[in-house]
Amino acid sequence: MPRRGIRVIARAAEVLRALEGREEGLSLGQLARQLGLPRSTVQRIVNALDAENFVIAASPTARVRLGPALMRIADSTRFRIAEVAHPYMEQLSGETGETVDLSVRDQDKLVFLDQVPGSHRLRAVSAVGVSFPLHCSANGKALLAALSEAELDRLRSSLSLTAHTANTITNWKTLTAELERIREEGIAYDREEHSAGISAVAAIVRGHTGETAAISIPTPTQRFAALEPQLRSGLVDCCGRLQQALGQ
Repeated sequence: MPRRGIRVIARAAEVLRALEGREEGLSLGQLARQLGLPRSTVQRIVNALDAENFVIAASPTARVRLGPALMRIADSTRFRIAEVAHPYMEQLSGETGETVDLSVRDQDKLVFLDQVPGSHRLRAVSAVGVSFPLHCSANGKALLAALSEAELDRLRSSLSLTAHTANTITNWKTLTAELERIREEGIAYDREEHSAGISAVAAIVRGHTGETAAISIPTPTQRFAALEPQLRSGLVDCCGRLQQALGQ
């Protein structure tokens, strides 16, 4: 591909990344300033993306937002991850006896894509399709830790660090330190930060196009301390094998 064509594709990708997490959209001027590009260049890129429904730009003065074509691609990718992940989740649940969840980030929250319920009578269960906060759940923090600094900065203004329990992290300094620990160790924890009586461990996997999903094991806190080493090692093994299956 000619060098000019590669540059155009790279700039189009920059526009799409700038719009990520911006439900209200950005104006052409805002995009131009953020990307350091001439407004006329941004206008041409937006027009091309709009023609393919990758962005929505109703008029030159309207805000630009991510479009339905991109959403359809994202949805199909999520379906593939869920389809591939399910047997690995079943095996992990069988080994631990605990519930295993698969979730992804949707703007400033996480959404459960799939779940394998545990075999214990007392177990943690959340419905598929339900959304949870990112900052106080193991899977949410794992997904936040997977973001780049630029992506995290864009998300910061819309992410409310609301307290759900006495253990919830409610300030950015503490959360930033926690995310750094997760990046170093590859494991995220929820120690009764979202719901009293429930603890969890989580880790991420990446699809072949770089999209992330989190595998988590929520457990009644009364069992968690004794099970933590087993849950952690089982989760790491599960995610490693799933990562290979996803082609990474």
